[in-house]
Amino acid sequence: MSVKTLDQQGRWRNKTVAFRVSPEEDEQIEAAVRLSGLTKQDYIIRRLQEKEVVVVGNPRVYKALKNELAKVLVELQRIDAEGGVSRDLLDTIELITLTMQGMKDEQ
Repeated sequence: MSVKTLDQQGRWRNKTVAFRVSPEEDEQIEAAVRLSGLTKQDYIIRRLQEKEVVVVGNPRVYKALKNELAKVLVELQRIDAEGGVSRDLLDTIELITLTMQGMKDEQ
């Protein structure tokens, strides 16, 4: 049996919460988690409790930003060839922009 551990506030975290999402929703959640630098658990809990998600720049966050921007570039090139912009892409661009602005404000 695994060792029981307390969270930072001294609480036992022994309840499991699960829900289903579409593949598109999953990718949006995963992108937001990568860009936040938090664990998925911490990110979801903060969002559900309407607490601010503060992104602290670190190598993992910078790599996630680079990878997300590369995906956006590929999508923009596809759009240029076909025409039309998806709502998911606009949401991702907005999230990246907010993250970059927050990191800029820190310096």
